[in-house]
Amino acid sequence: MQLIKPMVIGILALAVIAIPASGRADSALTLAQLVDAALEANPQVRATRARWSSAVHSIKQNYAPSDPVFNYFNTDSPTNGFDHAATHTINVAESFQFPGKAILQADNARRNAEVARLTYEATLRDVRAQVESGFYQDQLDTALATVAAKTLVNLKRMLQVTQVAYSANQVTQTDFISAELALSAEQLEQQRLRVAMANDVTTLNQLLNRSPDAPLAIDQTLKLAPLDVRPDALIERAFQMRQELLQTALAQRNSATALELAKMEYLPDYSVGYTFDNYLIPSFAPTVNSLQDHGWNIGFNLPIFFWIKQREDVTRAGFDLDAARDDLASIRSQTAASITALYRSAQYAYQTAAIYHATLIPLARQNFEVALIAYTSGKIDFVTLSTALRSFYDARISYLTAANQYLAGRVALEQEIGGPLSR
Repeated sequence: MQLIKPMVIGILALAVIAIPASGRADSALTLAQLVDAALEANPQVRATRARWSSAVHSIKQNYAPSDPVFNYFNTDSPTNGFDHAATHTINVAESFQFPGKAILQADNARRNAEVARLTYEATLRDVRAQVESGFYQDQLDTALATVAAKTLVNLKRMLQVTQVAYSANQVTQTDFISAELALSAEQLEQQRLRVAMANDVTTLNQLLNRSPDAPLAIDQTLKLAPLDVRPDALIERAFQMRQELLQTALAQRNSATALELAKMEYLPDYSVGYTFDNYLIPSFAPTVNSLQDHGWNIGFNLPIFFWIKQREDVTRAGFDLDAARDDLASIRSQTAASITALYRSAQYAYQTAAIYHATLIPLARQNFEVALIAYTSGKIDFVTLSTALRSFYDARISYLTAANQYLAGRVALEQEIGGPLSR
């Protein structure tokens, strides 16, 4: 996944923050602009990016040996231990791992840094999905508010015709009261939708790291682009892109390296030391004319307790490797099944939305208009008229619900794949 360009995204983030206090902007923000701004401003994204950078800077240090140990000895002092010493000794010792261990440890650190990078990209993916979900939810609630407003107009029309019919003694007062009740209930629904829309903006502001009540104007154009790719292609793309899959694959490789390192515990680590003696009393020296001498030493550990330590480490590392392989197989299977199910659900939601938009909503609108005329002429009762209006309302709500389910399915598919559906 290509990393975000900070300068460009920073400009977008400033553009989001600089929306006028009136609550509306000259041009509403698109989904792409909101996503780009969130990926730059979101604190969670910044934190994972910093952890990735931290992991990168932990690779090279694996090649460096341990710091050498320097010792200075002031020995055989007949006074207080600080003066009149018989010998001054300097000792330098350096510990080394068995050759090859550092390379394997650096490989593990490099893969851990790669895991941190994938975690960062997974955070980008999840924040993008949260912004998309918030964006689509705001679109849904705004569209529902529009439907509620139109329904309120139709309820007022229905109240007028019932009032006229009641005044003419053509119907009972029950019809008029029922129309008033339906009108009041729809007015309450409008208030609920206004609260929902305000909460949608708060959710987006949180993702953008802005004040909860900061005004935010977004594009309300509802666009339903069909899925033009097959599920097997999506599954293959997920195997190549999904961060959890790649992280599990890296964990498997780390487990294989850990097994090699466990086997190398049988090989001894060692240390090398150098000693310099300066004798202040000639009789202490190797010879009367040689008051200084040099020496070196080498030491190594003996794995004599291999039967309870190294062997158990090797056995444990082998089981860890088996677990990592099974984890990878499990997540691949789960990913394939999840993508297949999400694809089917999204396709069904898209087809449902298309049918409601093209056929059912126009029929329901025509049915209500006919019913309104029929009620005025006394050919149908109030229950039939009310049912026609409710069917018209339900058809529009069903369309918006199916559209929202389709968009939510696309977002879920992007999370399962590990990136946007469109390349």
